[in-house]
Amino acid sequence: MIRFVPYALLICTMACSQTTEKPVYLRSDAKTEDRVTDLLKRMTVEEKAGQLNQLAGDLNTGPASGNADWQHKLEAIKNGQVGSMLNVVGAAKTRQVQEAALAGRLGIPLLFGYDVMHGYKTIFPIPLAEACSWELEQVERNHAVAAAESSSAGVHWTFGPMCDISDDPRWGRVMEGAGEDPWYGAQLAAARVKGLQGNLDTNHILACVKHFAAYGAVEGGKEYAYTDLSRVALWNKYMPPYKAAIDAGIATVMNGFTTFEGIPVTGNRYLVTDVLKNKWNFKGFVVSDWNSIGEMVNWGYAADKKDAAFKAISAGSMMDMETQAMVKFIPELVKEGKIQMKEIDDAVGRILYYKFKLGLFDNPFAYCNEAREKATLFSNENRKQSLEAAKRSIVLLKNENKVLPLKKEVKKIALIGLYASDKSHIFDFWKGQGNPNDAVSLQEGMAAAFGTSSISYSAGYVDLSTTTNKSLIAEAVAKTRSADIAVVNIGLSGDLAGEDRSLANIAIPADQVELLKELKKTGKPVIAVVSAGRPMILTEITDLCDAILYTWILGSESGNAIAQVLAGEYNPSGKTVMSFPKATGQIPVYYNHFKTGRPSTTDGKGNWYSRYRDVDNHPLYPFGFGLSYSHFTYSNLTLSDSILDNNHTLQVKVTITNDGDHDGEEVAQLYINDVAASIVRPVKELKGYQKIMLKKGESKTIQFTLGSSDLSFYDASGNSVVEPGKFEVFVGGNSRDVLQEQFWLK
Repeated sequence: MIRFVPYALLICTMACSQTTEKPVYLRSDAKTEDRVTDLLKRMTVEEKAGQLNQLAGDLNTGPASGNADWQHKLEAIKNGQVGSMLNVVGAAKTRQVQEAALAGRLGIPLLFGYDVMHGYKTIFPIPLAEACSWELEQVERNHAVAAAESSSAGVHWTFGPMCDISDDPRWGRVMEGAGEDPWYGAQLAAARVKGLQGNLDTNHILACVKHFAAYGAVEGGKEYAYTDLSRVALWNKYMPPYKAAIDAGIATVMNGFTTFEGIPVTGNRYLVTDVLKNKWNFKGFVVSDWNSIGEMVNWGYAADKKDAAFKAISAGSMMDMETQAMVKFIPELVKEGKIQMKEIDDAVGRILYYKFKLGLFDNPFAYCNEAREKATLFSNENRKQSLEAAKRSIVLLKNENKVLPLKKEVKKIALIGLYASDKSHIFDFWKGQGNPNDAVSLQEGMAAAFGTSSISYSAGYVDLSTTTNKSLIAEAVAKTRSADIAVVNIGLSGDLAGEDRSLANIAIPADQVELLKELKKTGKPVIAVVSAGRPMILTEITDLCDAILYTWILGSESGNAIAQVLAGEYNPSGKTVMSFPKATGQIPVYYNHFKTGRPSTTDGKGNWYSRYRDVDNHPLYPFGFGLSYSHFTYSNLTLSDSILDNNHTLQVKVTITNDGDHDGEEVAQLYINDVAASIVRPVKELKGYQKIMLKKGESKTIQFTLGSSDLSFYDASGNSVVEPGKFEVFVGGNSRDVLQEQFWLK
């Protein structure tokens, strides 16, 4: 049985045994750097190796599973063999485990990490959906709530935000990111870091960039797969969001599960040391992803775990999540002279710095307040924020004959779809501490918005069924015939979104398509509410529905948010951040694709150009697309000058008119095209946006400012390049439908 020494007694005993004065590392009035230096001098190499060792608690996010051997882990913690734990949550539990660390020789507290992807107890929209709001202040608030809840439950650190750019919706982890655009991804990365970390008080937590670097480029959108890309692509497409997070002051970075230039990124010195530590001057610490150090053996890059530990630390990686290679082999590697102590001290010192920064040496239980935990988790105010975020994340893709919002004449609604009522599908597979039973289903939201007597429910299909259930379809058809309109919740279960959820087929399931075909025959208006953690291929259903509302996976207030949009209590303003493909074989399809020597013709006709024979080059719905219950017209695009130089800026003005029937918000987007450059450039690049509210009939002239830095790109060494020449500028409501002008950079 482990006996824990009271923390105050431990401090007194240590101080009296070593010197008549309190050690520098225990003095709260000393500089953090001095405290780190003092503590490093007192630590053995084994204790330093222990600080680089992270173990999992009750839950597992990797292949391993089973009951945790807590007695063994607590002994290891007490003996200084563990510096951090993940998946230990709750004020009471984290206090208990922290006591084991404080009972050790030096009383070094643990860091507790946990995946808080989009909420801890109050669940917000998945990050991909959240990005569709185009509202950075809302995004920051969402993550501040997540930080407050998780910190109240003893968590110091989360493994996010995910900053991976990806244009392949087959990859399950697109749900964690910001979509396909690096410029917008950078804005979101910074906002998410600010929301999570704040000023690193006890209401905030350490954030972690992941997955460094270019994990979104995995082959075929397949999880844990190989990546092969040029340095030009690395710097221009994938690096900007990571860099924005670093510039925002993020504390930690996580290695990806993939490779760069044939080397696993966990052991890639170019990425971790040359770029992250030297070029970007990153002062935080690097943590492996789950067993990514050990998996270098599987890659065939390391002979065994000892070799993997050597290659990881030599590359600049630091904390070891779950491989337990650092704690086991670093003392040997130091003794053999393969690793210098200064390398270990650099890694350990960075981890200790943030333990001091969080105040854990002065008040190790500051994050273990059960009263605060009870008052904070799933509060009414947090749920209000979740509802607001969910409404703003919804994207209206189609609205034929203005069938939405639902009119007062609609008295009877047939609500169809398993996902509308079964709450087990309402969250993605990694839902934090959220309880699906606490969430609001679409059926509950519709009942609250329209009245229970107005709603007639039918399941319509079986989840992941490979055959059509004719009896369920017949029941849904009967309900629809007796109603004024059908609202059909289709898509994919939330359990198919996230890590290890890559899919080869992202089309609407065949049984759901068959359901829509039969409902269409009734002659009643059909509204498709699509729930999914990724853009799906909607080609088969567009003609079967009068309206398509893309609702992603929206979190705790999902049902209320969707119902309020359907009812017109909120006019949808979301815009896509990933292009929607027309067919699987078209993937990847993205707006900022590179130019080609044989571009397609304007009308798509003719021969001998870059295309498929059986589907055109355009997505079904482009990046930046989203309808409103109103309508917006763009006019009078003007530039302040036809020439720009490095010492001045260019003003881009455009007039936007709400010529629809409702007040509404519009996301005006500005794109550029570098007509001729020293390397091939994309056909369009997002460089700005404004979200504005316009009353019915109102016009506004808005202004964007462009400087020479906005026209820059990166060379293969990651250096910013600005070249004179002709540029095109585009402004519109999405990346396709734009007004165009041009200017010259001198």
